[in-house]
Formats: sequence, structure tokens, C-alpha cells
Amino acid sequence: MDAQEIAELRELMDYEGRRKGPPEGYPKFPDMPAGRYNSEEFYKLEKEEYWTKVWMMAGHMDEIPEVGSYKLWEMSGEPMLIVRGKDNVARAFYNTCSHRGAPVIQEAYGQAKGGLACKYHGWTYDFEGNLINLRDKRDFVDLDMDCRGLFPVRTEQFGKLIFITLDDDAIPLREFLGPVASQWDDFDFANTRLVHHYTWNLECNWKIAMEANMEVYHVKSIHPDTVDAGLDYRKNVNTLYPHGHSRMVAPTPEAVLAAMPPKPDHIPEIESVGELPRTTTYSFHVDPNLVSPMGQTLFPMLFFWPDGLRKTKYELYWIGADWGDGEMPQEWKDQIDYFNVVITEDTQFGDWIQKSADSIAFKGVPLCYQESRIYHTHENIDRVIGLNKVPDHLAVKQVLGEDWIYPNDSKLRLAESEKMKQAAE
Repeated sequence: MDAQEIAELRELMDYEGRRKGPPEGYPKFPDMPAGRYNSEEFYKLEKEEYWTKVWMMAGHMDEIPEVGSYKLWEMSGEPMLIVRGKDNVARAFYNTCSHRGAPVIQEAYGQAKGGLACKYHGWTYDFEGNLINLRDKRDFVDLDMDCRGLFPVRTEQFGKLIFITLDDDAIPLREFLGPVASQWDDFDFANTRLVHHYTWNLECNWKIAMEANMEVYHVKSIHPDTVDAGLDYRKNVNTLYPHGHSRMVAPTPEAVLAAMPPKPDHIPEIESVGELPRTTTYSFHVDPNLVSPMGQTLFPMLFFWPDGLRKTKYELYWIGADWGDGEMPQEWKDQIDYFNVVITEDTQFGDWIQKSADSIAFKGVPLCYQESRIYHTHENIDRVIGLNKVPDHLAVKQVLGEDWIYPNDSKLRLAESEKMKQAAE
């Protein structure tokens, strides 16, 4: 991020703190239908028409550290495996033997030497998914082994991050990420390490769980003793990107920054990370389900996977600078423990909200300007599904025009900020 963009973001933070209402001309959000959280009809649309078309982060290369290392991956609702090939590239396949559909792997993680062998009848595949051996080949007349390999899933990497999509016609990953990609480049994902990985189970729709992490309107209410002290929510800047992605930047109060002790020498950092992630809460949402407040030493990547209409698997990957040999710094263990407290605060209302969403009292969701990232995501969900496929009683109105998508939104708010300054002089 260059000096001009940093200066503009600092100005936008000041503007957000001074404004008396939403920016001039900003659209009022119609209520979002309740059925988006409680309807089997909408959940079916998401499953069939949304999750099948988006890029999803499915893992980290540190989970499959050697040639032949593999992991089982079923978060998308489809049975898949991911394996590191001889070229050290990750590839994904359906975990389905092309003989009679038995699973090729059954362990969460493993290491194969000569190939991936189905335990049912021994059909064996190389790490590129080709069928290379089968028992009693003589009894399969005219079997064309070349067309009996594992069913591939389109896979791309962003550094060590592994992404998959079920859509062979999807745009390339970096194009999908858009402006987010160049900002992520600063975090050196090719050299950072996987520090920790775990999953929580929640009793609510995946969007209810995710949306708690997409606005700071709630911070004063449920994080008074944790997050609230570390960010100035009234100066938060939301930026909306194409394809439903977004970013929030909320400054850390000067007094808090001044009181922070120097970073101990033994804690490594990602040298390429710039000023803003070091002095603000700097968090991205990448459609469909990734939220990540990023920093220069250690940060979490949060994922919200639908496990049914009213169930969510909440997955966390902790990414950190390479600390060399030995255990990770104790300070990082303390940070993870602290963040788990924050997670508990964020998720405490999920099952209660779901009960409300299922009640006759829940008619719809009114969102304010501070919650723009949520509405932006819902608009994109409908666009990916197809506006003609979402019934009127479940659809969100498309009100966020190009004026409010980056970089146009910044220009409009900066112009308004300048008017406010001139009026005050």
C-alpha cells in the first residue's frame, strides 16, 4: 500500500469520526428477508447455486508438508482429498474411487509413499490423480485406465493458502480476489507458517455466525473488556470490493498505542507488512466465508461453513511469521487463548438469534451504514445464485451501485470530507 492510499485511509478515518450521518447519497438498505436465515428453500439455493460457484480456502500447505502428504476435506459438503504432488503443488480430487465409489482415504491427515490406494479393492492412484494400478487387471476387459483417474477439483494457491472451486468456468483466483490480492501480498503467504488449526460447532445459520465478525457496531455491547479498548469503532472505515469482498480499518487509540510495550526480540514478524496493520484493526472479508483481522506477527483466518440450515462449523487457521526451530513463542499461545475469549463473546448469541430467526416475530433484518459489509455480501450471494433464481420473498434489493464500490466510494467520501472541512473554516 503506497503512502497516498495510507494518507487517504487516515483521512477517511477522521471523516468517519466527524460525520453526522451516512455519506450524502448513500442508499438506505431495505430489510433483508428473514427467510435468508431460516428457510430450507434459500439454504437449498445456496448449496446448489452459490457454494458450487465460489473459490473456497480448503487448507494450508503446512498441513501437507511432504510429497504424498494428504488431507481429507469435506467442509464444502462434498467428499474431497487434497494431496501434495511430486512438483510440490497441491491438487484436490473427489475422495471417490472410480471403481465403486469407496473412499480413497479415511484419515483426516496422512502420508502416502507409492500412491493413494483405495482400501476396498486396492485401486491405486498417483498424486496427480491418475489410475496406476489395480488388482486382477485381467478380469477387466478393455478397461481404459487413462479415463479412470480420480475426479479432479480445480485448485489454485495464494502462497501456501490452498483454494478450490467446484466451477470449472470460475475466473482465476487472483482475479476473484481483485484489490484484496495486492494487499494480501504484503503478508507474504508463501513464507508464513500454519501455527494452529481447530474447529468449533455452532447452533445457528452460517451467516448469523459470520456476520458477527463483519461489523463493529456490536463492540461496545459484547466486548467491553476485550476488543473495545483496542479500537475506535466510530472511526472505522468500511471498503466494499467487487465479488462481495470487503475490508474494515479501525484505528487503535493513540493512548493504547503509546502504552504498548516494545515487541520482544524473540517474536518474529512479517517484515513486508506495512503501517496500517500495525496500528489499526485491519480485517478482510473474502466471499464466501472468510474473515481475517491481519497483523504483522500472528493472525487468525476465520471460516464459517454451513453444516445444515441451523448448524455451522467455525474453523480457525492461525497464521504467523516463521519463528524457526522449536515451539512457537509463548506470547502467541497467550494471544490465541485471549482470542478464544473474544470468540466466545462473539458466538454467545448465535443459538439465541437462530431461535428468534425461526419465530413468527422475526420478519426481516434492518441494517445501518455501519453494517454495509453485510448487505454487500448478501447482494453478492444473490448475484452469484442468479437474480432471476432468487424468489422475491427471499431476495435482497440491489441498491449498492458502482458509486459505493472501491475505489469510487473512497473518492466520494473524501470529497465530502473536504466539504466538511471547508464548512468548518
